[in-house]
Amino acid sequence: MPSGSAHPSQELALAARAWPFEEARKVVVRAEHAAKTGKPLKEVLFETGYGPSGLPHIGTFGEVARTTWVRRAFALMSDIPTRLIAFSDDMDGLRKVPGNVPNQEMLARHLGQPLTAVPDPFGTHESYGAHNNARLRAFLDRFGFAYEFMSATDCYKSGRFDEALLTILANYEKVRDIVLPTLGEERRATYSPFLPVSPRSGKVLQVPLLEWNKAAGTVVFDDEGVKTEVPVTGGHVKCQWKADWAMRWLALGVDYEMAGKDLISSVELSSKIVKALGGNPPDGFNYELFLDADGQRISKSKGNGLSIDEWLTYGPEESIALFMFQKPRAAKRLYFDVIPKAVDDYVAFLAQYHAEETDAAKALENPVWHIHNGAPPKQTYPVSFALLLNLVSASNAHNRDVLWGFIRAYAPDASPEANPGLDKLVGYAVRYYDDFVKPRKRFRAPTMHEREALNELADMLDGMAGERDGEKVQFEIYEIGKRHAFDPLRDWFKAIYEVVIGQSQGPRFGSFAALFGCAETAALIRRALNGELESGA
Repeated sequence: MPSGSAHPSQELALAARAWPFEEARKVVVRAEHAAKTGKPLKEVLFETGYGPSGLPHIGTFGEVARTTWVRRAFALMSDIPTRLIAFSDDMDGLRKVPGNVPNQEMLARHLGQPLTAVPDPFGTHESYGAHNNARLRAFLDRFGFAYEFMSATDCYKSGRFDEALLTILANYEKVRDIVLPTLGEERRATYSPFLPVSPRSGKVLQVPLLEWNKAAGTVVFDDEGVKTEVPVTGGHVKCQWKADWAMRWLALGVDYEMAGKDLISSVELSSKIVKALGGNPPDGFNYELFLDADGQRISKSKGNGLSIDEWLTYGPEESIALFMFQKPRAAKRLYFDVIPKAVDDYVAFLAQYHAEETDAAKALENPVWHIHNGAPPKQTYPVSFALLLNLVSASNAHNRDVLWGFIRAYAPDASPEANPGLDKLVGYAVRYYDDFVKPRKRFRAPTMHEREALNELADMLDGMAGERDGEKVQFEIYEIGKRHAFDPLRDWFKAIYEVVIGQSQGPRFGSFAALFGCAETAALIRRALNGELESGA
């Protein structure tokens, strides 16, 4: 998503109501408060976190995209420089062997070791953590995000976290007592905010501490029967993740980080820890999680989600960006059926933006302004994605040139060169139709009442051969439904789609007939009435 050049005024940005601006105003207030206390912010740091035990996924895209939109909104409100850090928690110990990677036996021998100490099962990088970090960066680069990558291993070992780690050690009892009430009895007996890295096995150990020496900056623990002392600095320990999150906020000075609804308690706990350490927790919000087609929470282990590559097989990047933009605090079902609506919603918002782009205030409220970094493309889509799906269905055409023949007849000025976005949708429509629409098509026979009305519809369409005004055609279809006393009238359109298209719903049938051709649509109706259309493949 390349950066744009549009730059509305600060006054308009401060008054904008779109949710990224609402979030950005939190950061504005934060900066104003810092200035009043005599500690003005030299920069505002936005952060997103990533656990590299697996590959980046659609949720990773959503979090980075949403944070980017808030960052851009803040940049319109304030002159304070900003940065976005994509932080990889790659010093975490390998807890289990993923089922989708090679060399599983080798990985099993390295359980418990930091991900950046585990050999790469793919054989392309110096470690498994480095391999997945490279995949994360390639993933983010693919979408043109502006970010700085940061590795936990580098931060721990380079000394970047040393001061914050010593601060936790100096406040050990405070941190421990904040966390203990949230743990079960068994876990409370062994809890420590520090996880020592064994000098013998190299594993990140979850063991109780025997001693913590604040003056020396060390901790003492039992390492397989050997009493061992290590400094908390220099990468010799790794913090437990809730304390780790707080330590990272403190060390880096994070001002804004969002998280999923499932992490609300963790955000609250880490915020308490930061305050106990004398720091200020970041602002942010908790977004809702995605659901599958059955309304169940999406889980990587269950495999019931929709991957980013699967989405991009059937819809453009802009459509998934819009899906992430809309209602981030509402639980949404994320499965293949949502793609066509997301595509057509994007097309509608883009048309609205260009119709209102002289009104800068309205532009800021339009999702496409955010999706395209303030510079939405000047593209038009004379045909919707839903219409394209029905066109593929009715014409049985999978050749781009044939489909463009229908489109040009409907919109003579359209072409792949003038409408590259629409040209991409043609390819997406063919793939989506073959994989999801065609297998579900079920044609039914009409009732006698419906047959009479459909015969009249076919005759009317024959009489309108050459008509390309979808509204005129739609009006006549309505009139036929009224004359045949369909009540409610939507039952008339449902009958058309179930008998002629093999679906229970679709786009405006008048627009479809104008695109496919009125005479061709009349012939299709007669084939349906004769029982010549097949269900499924």
